[in-house]
Amino acid sequence: MPFEQCFPRALTPASVRAYAPAASGMYGISSAREWIYISETASIQSALLLHLDDRNTALMKSQPTGFVYEVCNPESWQSRKNRLILEYGPRFNRA
Repeated sequence: MPFEQCFPRALTPASVRAYAPAASGMYGISSAREWIYISETASIQSALLLHLDDRNTALMKSQPTGFVYEVCNPESWQSRKNRLILEYGPRFNRA
């Protein structure tokens, strides 16, 4: 089952502040070519802004362009994250 909010928003500080909630949930980061990373967080907005603030990470050097998210409780993070990783196969979540 894909992300609830399945249409990517631009991964820019302005777009993250406008569209990403400061709520608990899952988020995915992608480029035009591939899914890059999926993770869980207590604040979707804060986690995305942290990625944008540190441009020297391998993740950000992959030139991500978009993000999606869904709000969910911490109790469901692990099972939901595992399902999304299996479905999307993001590069930085591969073992």
